[in-house]
Amino acid sequence: MEAANNAPLWPPASQGDEERDDGVPEQTPRTKRVNREIPFFLTKPQYLTIKDELDAAVQRVLDTSFFVLGTELTAFEAAWADYLGVARAVGVGSGTEAIHLALRALDIGPGDEVLTVSHTAVATTVAISSTGATPVFVDIDPHTYTMDCTELERRITPRSKAIVPVHLYGHPADMDPILSLAERHGLVVVEDAAQAHGAEYRGRRCGTLGAAGAFSFYPTKNLGAYGDGGAVVTNDTALAERLVLLRNYGWSERYYSAIKGYNSRLDELQAAILGAKLPHLDSWNARRRRLAALYTAALADDAGASAIQVPTEAAWAAEASACTTNDFTESCKPVPAPHTYHLYVVRVPERDRVQARLRERGIATQVHYPVPVHLQEAYQDLGYTPGSLPHTEQAAAEILSLPLYPELTDDDVQYVAAALRETVAGL
Repeated sequence: MEAANNAPLWPPASQGDEERDDGVPEQTPRTKRVNREIPFFLTKPQYLTIKDELDAAVQRVLDTSFFVLGTELTAFEAAWADYLGVARAVGVGSGTEAIHLALRALDIGPGDEVLTVSHTAVATTVAISSTGATPVFVDIDPHTYTMDCTELERRITPRSKAIVPVHLYGHPADMDPILSLAERHGLVVVEDAAQAHGAEYRGRRCGTLGAAGAFSFYPTKNLGAYGDGGAVVTNDTALAERLVLLRNYGWSERYYSAIKGYNSRLDELQAAILGAKLPHLDSWNARRRRLAALYTAALADDAGASAIQVPTEAAWAAEASACTTNDFTESCKPVPAPHTYHLYVVRVPERDRVQARLRERGIATQVHYPVPVHLQEAYQDLGYTPGSLPHTEQAAAEILSLPLYPELTDDDVQYVAAALRETVAGL
């Protein structure tokens, strides 16, 4: 597919994303003086809540002076596998590499097709392309933003070898029909659970239902390191052992490569940090659900908010207790969390205008994601055109992510919700 002057097909120039890809809002001049700033995300408040534990974890690694493939990684892999209820977890360099190595371990490569969604971080597609396989995009359910299972079946061809469903924003994809289709057509399933730490599908943790599950520990994730990191989880011990080889040059012993491998390892510092954070994950997720519930109540119950579409929780991802206090360290007891609200995403008319007006009021927002992967310049060779995936493209034009992290206060949420209501009502 060719584009005039090699210009991106989506979005129009006036609708470009105004946030950097690193998740930090651009520092743009404000047209008004504001009395309150609500950042989209902050890492320091969480650090301060468990500072002693994190400092001790880092110091432990510095004291041993062993930084790659050591005891901290072994301990975290065991703890993460136990938390998820799987046989093995294999730490790798990033969430992107987790998907890539899982597919390679399952012998996915050139000539194969891998079905996934276009409404996702481009990293999902990068991982598939890195194997030499061809990504085939499936449209989304417009309510959950996850893979449309009816559309999925229509996209399967004789070249199809794998499915990579994405548990987006913390909401699980509908795995039962996906797994059923995969079994019927002889396909493997690798779950992209990069945004679904602790999320559940019908009582089972996301990432544990397919042949393998891929997690990212990027700093903004519900369980985030202080740098890049990822893991592949599986109940197949032979697959796990192949992943152990692939992440470290294919070495079966030092300096001897039994297979062609890569360099993609979760280092000791990140493993130690993740190990210190993991006991708090369920409490943090509960707090996220509490804040999401506050947003939904504030936005859905107001007559002026009728143009604002709040997130939908599907039947397979809708029942969990929530933290009821601002004390997100002890009072939020570990509970099941089908939807873990990595992001709180609304749909609004005139999204870019709304985003600009919220910025004037000191509220940072982001768009996840403004340019569907199938319309990005790098993937024009796949032959998709505007209109190929209508639900995906409509969502990309309307979605807006609001600030949400455990340390955000209830009052912060009410302030953001009120500003959004007033902004949309004034369009």
